[in-house]
Amino acid sequence: MRHVIALDVGGTGMKAALVGADGTLLYAARRATGRERGPEAVVETILAFAAELRAYGEEHFDTSAVAAGVAVPGIVDTENGIAVYASNLGWRDVPLRALLGERLGGVPVALGHDVRTGGLAEGRIGAGKGADRFLFVPLGTGIAGAIGIAGSIEEGAHGYAGEIGHIVVRPDGPDCGCGQRGCLETLASASAVTRAWAAACGDPAADAADCAKAVESGDPAAVRVWQDAVDALAAGLVTALTLLDPRVLIIGGGLAEAGETLFTPLRAAVEERVTFQKLPDIVPAALGDTAGCLGAGLLAWDLLSTEVSA
Repeated sequence: MRHVIALDVGGTGMKAALVGADGTLLYAARRATGRERGPEAVVETILAFAAELRAYGEEHFDTSAVAAGVAVPGIVDTENGIAVYASNLGWRDVPLRALLGERLGGVPVALGHDVRTGGLAEGRIGAGKGADRFLFVPLGTGIAGAIGIAGSIEEGAHGYAGEIGHIVVRPDGPDCGCGQRGCLETLASASAVTRAWAAACGDPAADAADCAKAVESGDPAAVRVWQDAVDALAAGLVTALTLLDPRVLIIGGGLAEAGETLFTPLRAAVEERVTFQKLPDIVPAALGDTAGCLGAGLLAWDLLSTEVSA
């Protein structure tokens, strides 16, 4: 059975899979990233994990993987296959495509940005399937975005397209690591809600999921924290949809796990803010934490298609 190797590298864990031509997960595995061991050790773990998947495919499917795709965080030079920088992994200018190609016996390798790769999967086979224009926004430790156009993800002229988390929604808001104040991710990410709720309830161990549960039980302090984040999120999303005019707006990440506790007030807050803009469908992501792996597999299949057509 023809298949590709797919890897989704995160700050704490890696997900890997063998992916069929139709996007089916044929085999999946997980492993700790081990970033505490340093960037060189992380790279070696990635290479070894990929080699193990190749061996698994050879043993169980009687054929080697025909390509590989890998999704990584941070700044990524997809054209040259270089993982330029990732603060949570500590690496700089890692020629990951070349290293993986060498370890895997010369198969073609595609390298992608983790959020854009997850967005590719959501757009093609997930919540955005069939939509000609979509915006994928995962709400996790930070907030990023992937702009989908006709089945592909727009990277921008310099690879920075989709950084919705750094739209300033409250100029007098908290300092952001990017150097600005009041960026969307400082107010509406899962980590932002965690900070606000821990301060409001006086429990340093409380997190965003606890806040959502307290909202559902009617806790007034939780409702204030949650609505503040929803309002900030709506402001950022309306700016994005004004510029991009997506047909579908896909919300994923940890906060989206709150379901209608998030989506009901968010849809209302976005609708209140639009004037001339067309309101997109606002839907939860469908693929969960498999999106990155599936997207990496799609990148690998796309790479093969490009090489064949060339």
